[in-house]
Amino acid sequence: MLILKMAWRNLWRNRRRTLITTTAVFFAVLLSTLMSSIQLGMYEKMIDNVVGFYSGYVQVHQAGYWDDQVLDNSFEATPDLREQVLATRFVTEAVPRLESFALAASDEKSLAAQVIGCDPEIENRLTQLQEKLVAGTYLGPGDQGLLVAQGLAENLKVGLHDTLVLLSQGYHGATAVGKYPIQGLLKFGSPELNNNLIYLTLPEAQYLYGAPARLTSLALVLDQGTQAPRVVKALQTELDTAAFEVMDWRGMMPELVQMMEADVGASYVYLLILYLVIGFGIFGTVLMMTQERRFEFGVMIAVGMKRLKLAAMVVLELLFINGIGVLAGIGATIPVAAWLKANPIDLSGGEMADMYADYGFEALMPASLDPTVFINQASIVFVITLLISLYPFFKITRMDAVESMRG
Repeated sequence: MLILKMAWRNLWRNRRRTLITTTAVFFAVLLSTLMSSIQLGMYEKMIDNVVGFYSGYVQVHQAGYWDDQVLDNSFEATPDLREQVLATRFVTEAVPRLESFALAASDEKSLAAQVIGCDPEIENRLTQLQEKLVAGTYLGPGDQGLLVAQGLAENLKVGLHDTLVLLSQGYHGATAVGKYPIQGLLKFGSPELNNNLIYLTLPEAQYLYGAPARLTSLALVLDQGTQAPRVVKALQTELDTAAFEVMDWRGMMPELVQMMEADVGASYVYLLILYLVIGFGIFGTVLMMTQERRFEFGVMIAVGMKRLKLAAMVVLELLFINGIGVLAGIGATIPVAAWLKANPIDLSGGEMADMYADYGFEALMPASLDPTVFINQASIVFVITLLISLYPFFKITRMDAVESMRG
């Protein structure tokens, strides 16, 4: 207890030295945590673009559908199947869809588009589709109109209440042709989705493609997105795997996973460089502190204080400084990360925006408030400081008191 009191009092005997060391730890935590928070925030945004805007965390398909996405690989929608899926832990909703491609034609142009037949109310629980409506009215039961993504509508040079003709191949090779009024316009954050999507009610899509009571997928809403692997395993056990395939977003989007893994690898290099800079910065202040106090240490050893106790006291001083710096760094990072989460950095108009658009993501750089980011980075900086404290510890245990007092 006495050593603890002495260590704490020693911090304030030389406030300038303490402030320099604490500031080094503070900026170490601030920089490393903010960098990791922004990186994780970007990953969360990318996943949200894919999962929240469209795919869901988990999907159930007819076996073989994902490798050959044609209507002939659709399955019959039965109430028993839906109930079985909804009974799975963590699953809160099963969103039915019939998806295919069509040539969308206006009076002036024709473009390929992805057509999604959905239950508007259930679809809204996954993608918040109604919130993306920027003009017109949302789909309701029995509506025979369609919703068009804003980018696609602009490319086709059509607007509200104009008519689109859809031409495609239906179930078992049937010809699929339909003429529909544009009931509403949607705006998606993802450029890829904003330039491609058309929504119909599920019965209307099934009629268009000659696929009554059939679905291409059940997209699942989970109350905990991190539980997607467990949901996949549970459904693979409960469902007939010869008839159905169950995939999470990682299996459906391997390119996204690979891109994130490559980016994580690059970030480790940047963090390593940052940690080296941080380590040398903290070591410089510790080295300065040890050299300045050589006379003090020599006197204390000469009057009978054991070297181990003296070394332990100095290590405790560094731990106090480290703790203050870590807490201050986290305290400063949290409001900055919270602000960046609410107000992401907009990368529009540059090369980064073009790269994001190529992958179908919003050109935004938000931060994450995941507690593990703050805990991990604070722990790493704490360990770095603890390792650096070994220098004064061994220096003191091997110190010659007379030589130290001579300076």
